Amino acid sequence: MLTPIEKVIFTLAVLASLYFTWRGVQRILKNISSGRGKPDWSLAWKRLGVLIARIGLFQPVFRFRLGPSILHALIGWGFFIFLAVNLNDLIYGYTGFMFLTRTGAFGNVYRLLADLASTGILIGLAGMAFRRYILRPAHLSTRETILLHPKARAGITLDSAIVTATFFTHNAARLLGESFRLAGEGVRDSWQPVASTMAGLWSGTEAGSFVITEHVLFWVSLGAVIAFLPYFPYSKHIHLFFAPINFALKPERKSIGELSFIDLNDTAIEQFGAATMKDLGWEQVMDSYACIMCFRCQEVCPAYNTGKVLSPAALEINKRYHLNSGGGMDVPMTNLISEEAVWACTSCGACVDICPVGNEPMRDILDIRRNLTLVENKFPKQLETAFKGMERNANPWNVSQADRMKWAEGLDVPTIEQNPEPEILWWVGCAPATDARAQKTAQAFAKILNAAGMNFAVLGKNEQCNGDSARRAGREDIFFGLASANVELLNEVKPKRIVTTCPHCLHTLKNEYPAFGGNYAVIHHTQLINELVGLGKIQLSVSSDQYKVTFHDPCYLGRHNQVFDAPRQALESAGALTIEMPRNSAKSFCCGAGGAQMWKEEETGTARVNATRFAEAKSTGADTLAVGCPFCMTMLTDASKADGGSMQVKDVAELVAERLK
Repeated sequence: MLTPIEKVIFTLAVLASLYFTWRGVQRILKNISSGRGKPDWSLAWKRLGVLIARIGLFQPVFRFRLGPSILHALIGWGFFIFLAVNLNDLIYGYTGFMFLTRTGAFGNVYRLLADLASTGILIGLAGMAFRRYILRPAHLSTRETILLHPKARAGITLDSAIVTATFFTHNAARLLGESFRLAGEGVRDSWQPVASTMAGLWSGTEAGSFVITEHVLFWVSLGAVIAFLPYFPYSKHIHLFFAPINFALKPERKSIGELSFIDLNDTAIEQFGAATMKDLGWEQVMDSYACIMCFRCQEVCPAYNTGKVLSPAALEINKRYHLNSGGGMDVPMTNLISEEAVWACTSCGACVDICPVGNEPMRDILDIRRNLTLVENKFPKQLETAFKGMERNANPWNVSQADRMKWAEGLDVPTIEQNPEPEILWWVGCAPATDARAQKTAQAFAKILNAAGMNFAVLGKNEQCNGDSARRAGREDIFFGLASANVELLNEVKPKRIVTTCPHCLHTLKNEYPAFGGNYAVIHHTQLINELVGLGKIQLSVSSDQYKVTFHDPCYLGRHNQVFDAPRQALESAGALTIEMPRNSAKSFCCGAGGAQMWKEEETGTARVNATRFAEAKSTGADTLAVGCPFCMTMLTDASKADGGSMQVKDVAELVAERLK
């Protein structure tokens, strides 16, 4: 179809475009490889099936913002189809041969898909442009108080405009070109309904005009792509390639909250945590290129939602814009996110869970904390009390280990010395053992275990803090000591199963301790309660009048460890009518205590996280707010008291124990 001179010019244009594109790609690969560690390529094969389903169906995108997600899917599915369409058009342009012929079932399906893909892409781009430039929702940007690269605010809008204009031009020109070709041949192709309908508009046009127009539109369509390619590595739409790579090669983790192991016995280690970008893992550097700048992570962040200066999206955007502007990997991380924002994170995992491209900004933040705390000795001073408590008395409440079993006075709670081979080892946890309010949960759970005739034991005075708060605050040294001692003890005990009354204990024992040589079967107390009800080992008195309960999913039980049903089923067994909050299960809103926030003052904002969550619970009209975590109990009880005590806050175990026959 192309003339000889056109073929020469087009070939030279393609080669020049690919050269400058490759230079941009080389820069990206150099930056990613400067991060710590190396990718495990074998993971891609293990995840191939899941990867195809996830990318092909755009499943992560559809979890949030349904309308825009549909528009995004139209563009994305069209992009996949157009990989074949553009190849076919190139072959036709150089040889005049229609590689995917007009005849036969395959050719028919191809032409239908190409026609519909063009239309779908144009609808998707128009819809997204209308949303971004006309409707302009606030969640597509960030507040002025958030630290954002100077070029980013205008740059994100300009970037979207360039991409929209490029691919709208590309697809519109291609569709028009096909319509002119059909009109020139005097053919109506029922397998190209849109192009054929458009072809009818050109009836009566001189035959020579069709040839010229077809050539022009070929150049406009594929020329737009050629011109765009060198810009592609700088655009946020490079996520088209890095999102699949992210899903395929992201290091395996037992949960989204499992942190990387640091062997403090290794004297060769000189840097703890992330002081600069080069201290991040290669996958954390790649996150900045995978980021689509959709701000979904910001929209679910409890700190951002309550007016704090933390935006997980801004962190990834700042990383990208710094690198795109020619910055090096030695940039201090606190140039990319403020220290105040670093300490506002509750490590709830909402940003990681909702990200449609698999990014983990929470991990960056916790690595920055490691550096600030261990290397620079910069951390909120309120944390010192908890640190000293964990160092001196093995618990952040700083209660003597000699008092560890006081909560169990008057109850039948055997220690491991008294019952060396229990079926269940109950890891009580610091809060249920030492905090007055949380002790009621432990006492209620002990009653349930005894009512079920369970063969169980506790570690008693030998039980220490699991170290979660220390690790989330960056004190890897305290965590290392506690974890090493706890694993040594547990490996001596050899528990068949461990049950915890705290999701933070559950997470740490189950997901963090394997790196220290501790591999255990760990469940949450609500899971065991539900199991006992199902086995008929406990009988509950259920009245005909159901009481209304709303359940708050603890972040480290739900999002981090995927336990959603057991607490609800236990409540149902106890006769509760569970009314869900708008944000529940994997999309639950944080109580505000995670990430060591329990031990420090909340950063300045427009609202408190716990008060925001309590207001959501109260709006359901439920009588009781049920929880499954002692931290959540403390935070939401405080919020209830501040609200005048209008709503009871109780652990699932307490509500079940109240109805034991």
